[in-house]
Amino acid sequence: MMDWLIVWGAVEAAGILVKPVLEDLAKDSTKDYAKDFFKDCLKKVIRLPEKDVQKEAYGKALKEFLELVQQELENAGYQEAQVKQYIQPFKQFVDNGQVSALLGQAFESECRMIDTRMLAQTWRGLDLPYLPDDFDWDLVSKPYVRKVKAIIQNSDVLRPIFAAEAQSVTAESLQELVGIAPAFDLRCYAEGLREQYGNLKLESLDTTGVYYNELKLWKVFVPQNVRECQEFLPQVYEIPKEHLRRLRERGELSEAELAEAELEKHRRVYVEQPIRSVLEVVGDPTIPVGANGRSPVPHVVVLGDPGSGKSSLLQYLALIWAERPLSELPLYPIPLLIELRTYARDKREKKCSDILSFIHSGNIVGRLNQQHLHEKLKAGHAIALFDGVDEVFDPALRDEVVMDIHRFTNEYPEVQAIATSRSVGYKVHQLRSAGFRHFMLQDLEPEQIEDFIQRWHNLTFPAGLDKTRKQERLHKAIQESNAIRELAGNPLLLTMMAILNRNQELPRNRPELYNQASRVLLHQWDVERNLIEHRLDPLTINYQDKQAMLRQVAYHMQSSEKGLAGNIISATDLENILMDYLRTIDIEQPRTIARLMIEHLRTRNFILCDLGADSYGFVHRTFLEYFCATEFVNQFEKQQSLTFEQLQEYVFGSHWHDERWHEVLQLIISMLGTNNAGKIINYIIDRNINCGDFCPWTDDFIGLFLATKCLSGVRNRRSIDEVENRLLKLMKDLAEHFAPNSPMDCQTELANLIVKVRGQAVKAVATTWRCHHETLAWLKSLAQFGFSGDDGTAQAAAIHELAREWNSDPETYKLIQLLASETWVDEFGDVVGKVQVAAIQELARNWKNDSETLKIIQKFASSKEYGYLQAMALKELVKGWKDDPNTLSLLKNLIQLNEINYMWLAVQEMAREWKDNSETLSFLRSCTALTLSPTKDALMQELLRSWQKSNDVYNFLYECASDNSFTRPLGFGSKRFPRFTALKAIVEEYSTHSKTLELLRDRATNDPDEQVREFAKQQLSELEALKVDSSKQQRVDERSSL
Repeated sequence: MMDWLIVWGAVEAAGILVKPVLEDLAKDSTKDYAKDFFKDCLKKVIRLPEKDVQKEAYGKALKEFLELVQQELENAGYQEAQVKQYIQPFKQFVDNGQVSALLGQAFESECRMIDTRMLAQTWRGLDLPYLPDDFDWDLVSKPYVRKVKAIIQNSDVLRPIFAAEAQSVTAESLQELVGIAPAFDLRCYAEGLREQYGNLKLESLDTTGVYYNELKLWKVFVPQNVRECQEFLPQVYEIPKEHLRRLRERGELSEAELAEAELEKHRRVYVEQPIRSVLEVVGDPTIPVGANGRSPVPHVVVLGDPGSGKSSLLQYLALIWAERPLSELPLYPIPLLIELRTYARDKREKKCSDILSFIHSGNIVGRLNQQHLHEKLKAGHAIALFDGVDEVFDPALRDEVVMDIHRFTNEYPEVQAIATSRSVGYKVHQLRSAGFRHFMLQDLEPEQIEDFIQRWHNLTFPAGLDKTRKQERLHKAIQESNAIRELAGNPLLLTMMAILNRNQELPRNRPELYNQASRVLLHQWDVERNLIEHRLDPLTINYQDKQAMLRQVAYHMQSSEKGLAGNIISATDLENILMDYLRTIDIEQPRTIARLMIEHLRTRNFILCDLGADSYGFVHRTFLEYFCATEFVNQFEKQQSLTFEQLQEYVFGSHWHDERWHEVLQLIISMLGTNNAGKIINYIIDRNINCGDFCPWTDDFIGLFLATKCLSGVRNRRSIDEVENRLLKLMKDLAEHFAPNSPMDCQTELANLIVKVRGQAVKAVATTWRCHHETLAWLKSLAQFGFSGDDGTAQAAAIHELAREWNSDPETYKLIQLLASETWVDEFGDVVGKVQVAAIQELARNWKNDSETLKIIQKFASSKEYGYLQAMALKELVKGWKDDPNTLSLLKNLIQLNEINYMWLAVQEMAREWKDNSETLSFLRSCTALTLSPTKDALMQELLRSWQKSNDVYNFLYECASDNSFTRPLGFGSKRFPRFTALKAIVEEYSTHSKTLELLRDRATNDPDEQVREFAKQQLSELEALKVDSSKQQRVDERSSL
């Protein structure tokens, strides 16, 4: 009997793993281990080797594999005892038929590496012990293939069979022609990604960088939302309707363009598109392999404004992969992050011919072997990230780059591809025709802004009071200022706010915020990206010059017929303003440079946008307001072309009653000296209260609230304490005594005014005079007792302000808990629900961790006595205590009560928040037996919104569409009719399902509702026509392939 251990070389000198594993294989002479091992590679040889030759080759190859595995374990720092723990797991691993076949592929002549992703997945799938983080399957795979080639070449029997030597010589000769081939080293590639993109690059936002040198992008990144814009043409959709009319009149928007865009239809379709997380579209890289998740869209273009996070998104996707343990890297697609401006440059300079050769040449973060990468791409084990279509400026070269992306996706259809571009100037049809779907990044939502602020401060501040204070200050600034809130939706500008907030108070220093924001957009952003136009010499025309020109543009806009409301300037006026300024700084060819600057400000700096019809406007209204305010201050203080009386009468006297001017007026006050600011504030007060007495109580006192906001921007308020004290008294009088009646005693319009004025007054006192020694006591008294004639409006406002500004005060918690626990009645015995609603909301948001809070919320969520309290308590319960098992049970009980007031909300909350619970879908499906059609319709809408496509969802919709017992509720149109909803969803989401045509035929004939029958007939006709066209095309394709 042959001693196979000796033949295989598995003697004592062999590794720790080798002998124990191979001993069992040598003893079991009845099992043909080599059968799986050689099942693929022997199909291609002319004659089969003898069984013993196969077994010899199999054992020698397995020995080499196990020794390489042991080497990797030892390189990871494992000692002998630790390595021995893997003996049994690797016996099980190599005995697996799939693993055996993979290892056998190394005997194929064209094989250069084996599928490490499949090895890693199989190891995990077999539930074998965790491999060390530094374990690299690639460092096992490639040497193993070389060892197998050596086994073949050293065997007189195997060499002629596999003809490996000749193949190897040919391959080596080809490699010599192109130089030394790069390795395919995932360790080095991941390290390169971390080095290149790991840290946030904040040099252009913060000159010190002292606090942010090690700030990791992937830790602070907040995924945004997107809205699909497949038919969206940004250059047309940006145009307001009145400008669109002017375009038509001037013949600048052709009928062909209008026909192609179907403007109004597609505008409506875009707005109606559901807003989704961008990670639902491109795939969430944090989801472990094998876990259930939505399938990503295979080919995507992500559009967005400058600074909206397009590049950060792609870098985040790459970094999540790079931060994984080395042993897990083969399990996930390799992210190929390609900066298209670099690719375009290399292509223009003939350094590469296509995307694959570009990657091979090493102009991404590391070189990857072209042949090995080709194999990965063919298998779909990569994700291509194309960053910055818009950053290829040459139109012809940009078309070539887009065509290369198209060819790449045709060559590697299994590879997911994501491209990014600014929306301005982007041509949708180029990649749309290649099967790419387009999605527009949306501004950050309030919750996403809050998430970013939380992450930022956790990562850049040590724990303590300073961190809490700065975080609350930034949150408050965004919450209370519409202008700041508008800018905070842009991730770049939000990051800048977080940096400035460290050493400045943003609400008071808004001018500095806007100055820095415009500076970033006008200069640093494009310096960082090396995009400065050679004809716009930054040493000659710097960002200060651009700011000065924009001040004049904004001033011209406010003096036009429509004033600040219009945000519009003609191309001729814009060009003349810029040209006149350029002449003052001795720029040659000012008209040419002015036109170039307009294009630069619009497409690169993202300050101006083209409105069409030879008109321009500011992209962010905030910048119109800021530049307008700074121009007034410049004329008053520096040029002295505007006197104080003119500033007070012409600027403030003419515009204090116009809310569209309020931000401009506040900015002016915050930039003036304290004495002048005090005089103007007093002037506004006098104009609003008729020299000291209240105007008729139907006034909304817009001027007093403006004066309060202006006072907040004054740096040294002590020097104008008379004005301050006067204004404080007026605010308290408005909160306590405005209007003789309760809102409940008035008509709707007047009641709304009472509620608005009282609430604004309370908030003004709490925010503007937070540090005043009387404010806290006044708010507590108001929250607890209110005043005569109040319907709870002032009390509720006081509760909200106490919770927002004084939530660390123990007495505040006790008071709000008391107000939430008891039903409050007014002096006439009527229930004052606003008080309880406000108190319950604030308890849930500020004192979630207190055990009494949960009891109070659960009590109201279960009670049907006051429906408005129950609805509000349910929302707060789900938001704050989703993981409490009683929350889900409560929702199920409410749904099963079959009462529409409770079911609707409960269904929505359960479908949205528990969609990953395996029991949720079956429970909600069972609710279709209930008799309330509107609730069934709501249920279907939530299923469609929350669940990805599946047979379970289809079967549920099919049952609903077929159920004739559903009757149309009185007053409900077809869009709220469950059978119609189900049928429409099937057509839109499952049109190719095998049962869909059959269902439509049945509904078109048998549905008892006429509207449903007509809808089914129409959809049936369209789908059958589409099927005929598809069959014809298939026959054409078959003939052309012959």
